[in-house]
Amino acid sequence: MRATIQVASFARCHCWLAQQCLAPVRITIRIPPQKAKTQPVSRDATHRRLPAVAPPASPQRTPRVARPDARGRAWPTERATQYAFTLVELLVVIAIIGILVALLLPAIQAARESARRNQCANNMRQLSLAVLGYESAHKLLPSAGDAQIRSESDSTTNKTYDVLIFNPLRGKRFSWIVEILPFIEEQSLYDKFDRTLGILAQRQNPQAISVATLLCPSDSPVGRPYTYIDTSTIQCAKGNYAAYVSPHHVDTQLLFPGALIAGGQRLSQISGGVSQTLLLSEVRTLDNEFDQRGAWALPFVGASLLAFDMHSVGWPSLDSGSTSGGQPEKISVNIVNRAPFEPNPRSLGFTQRPNSQGPNTDTLEDCDGGDTRNIARAALPAESAAAAMPCNHRTLAPGVHGYMSAAPRSQHPGGVNASYLDGHVDFLNNDVDEFVMAHAISVTDE
Repeated sequence: MRATIQVASFARCHCWLAQQCLAPVRITIRIPPQKAKTQPVSRDATHRRLPAVAPPASPQRTPRVARPDARGRAWPTERATQYAFTLVELLVVIAIIGILVALLLPAIQAARESARRNQCANNMRQLSLAVLGYESAHKLLPSAGDAQIRSESDSTTNKTYDVLIFNPLRGKRFSWIVEILPFIEEQSLYDKFDRTLGILAQRQNPQAISVATLLCPSDSPVGRPYTYIDTSTIQCAKGNYAAYVSPHHVDTQLLFPGALIAGGQRLSQISGGVSQTLLLSEVRTLDNEFDQRGAWALPFVGASLLAFDMHSVGWPSLDSGSTSGGQPEKISVNIVNRAPFEPNPRSLGFTQRPNSQGPNTDTLEDCDGGDTRNIARAALPAESAAAAMPCNHRTLAPGVHGYMSAAPRSQHPGGVNASYLDGHVDFLNNDVDEFVMAHAISVTDE
């Protein structure tokens, strides 16, 4: 009996201790009153006592009230105010940010394109100064290309013209850019070219090396080699700059010459002034291994050479120089080297203005689309048209009745950069006057 009472008493004691432990504990801290500080006695000039001014009462903080919760624990009812976004506010902020980005993004892109265009113009200026440096060293402008120069004859009349034809598909086939490499700090690359051999027989393949000065930041020629197939197959790196050789066609550049022609010419032979004579412009590249445009080491149309396709007065209206019946039209102009050039109004609308979309398009070697055995070559015409740089396949041999020409092209909105023979760079709009541009390219215009 006594043992039972002791257990029960111990159980009741244990429960009472548990309640005391769980019950809220209120701790009262008694702060002894501080002794009031004696205010200094203020006196006026007559040493009379002035009433003391009580200091301003400090604001008293409202004490927090503790209320017990369901388990008997007391929590303060005052809590720090917390702020947060609602879903609507968050959506409004996101919408505002989206509007700001939409407004600022075009401006940012335009600023970046302006910087790329300026860099492109600076590269072109360096190339123009390199051409002038070559002329200063050799007293002759660089040759448009080291290629075949042959006389021209008309098979229908058995007449031999007194003009030389530039055939870029024969000979050693080096471009003018190879000649000026030492003048753009590329002497080591120039030394890799064996000039005793043709471009197809180079042992070190220097034509496959990209040159930074030849690259426009708005285009992406790196990693887009041109596969040139002839007696052998080589890979050629691409760039973005080409020289004007004629207001007419590339193959007739000695008939109607531009700034750079086969064999070179002296600055004194340039009529109209060097500051008004177009020297270089831009070309675009296509990610197709059979597109020759931009292949800087080759003297090909659209690769390193450009022609405007403006016919002279007395020249046939058609590019091929033939009528619909296939017979050559009569050419009344004097077919001689460095013939006077007079733009023909019948060519208006058929010239190769900047970023031209036709009807005359870039004349390439592999733009036929008929080679179904090679997918890349077959797709070239469609890919070119989709990229807004249309092309056509050359069907006639280089000559008086040929039509080798190509337009300057760029990714800059509205036109292309172009440099002149005095080294300054300007911007040519896509809608430039055709007569003005023809006179700017020709060096024998009256």
